[in-house]
Amino acid sequence: MPNPFEAVWNTLKTVVDQEPKAPLHVGEVMSMWTYLTVINEAINYEELGLNTTSDNDVKDLLTDAKKLCESQSERLSKFLEKEGISLPPREQKKPVSDPNDIPLGVKLTDEEIANGVSLKIATAATECVLANSQSIRTDVGMIWTELYTEMLVFGTNTKVLLRKRGWLKVPPYYYPPGMPK
Repeated sequence: MPNPFEAVWNTLKTVVDQEPKAPLHVGEVMSMWTYLTVINEAINYEELGLNTTSDNDVKDLLTDAKKLCESQSERLSKFLEKEGISLPPREQKKPVSDPNDIPLGVKLTDEEIANGVSLKIATAATECVLANSQSIRTDVGMIWTELYTEMLVFGTNTKVLLRKRGWLKVPPYYYPPGMPK
């Protein structure tokens, strides 16, 4: 089924991106290189989590996170290669292992895994916004907007799971003086 938002997005890209493409400036390259490093590291974390958990909800979260990160990594890698930028080194894929073989003193809990994914989403989203604010080229700005939007949607779904399980980390509430509690 066609996605109307994707159609609008693709149309907008062709209309807006008519300017000549200057080489990437050092800030754009650094942001993309750093983001790619963060995403590739997240993939390793997700593989570790999949080897650690036996909870189906957490497995689904990790599988979806891994698919998203792999998709973003592939697209960003292709863009950087096309621009002549070398890619950051990558860790090897983790072999599949049985969660029951991991000693409890070493094994992350499902809550720790899910909150780790949440932290990586927040880091990635923050990097997208910061990098977008520093972008000069329209095509680079569009890439950051797309990556940020994907992380935002995924983060919303992650928050639902964290809240459902009671794992959402909420700072203390602030009550101004004189406000009823």
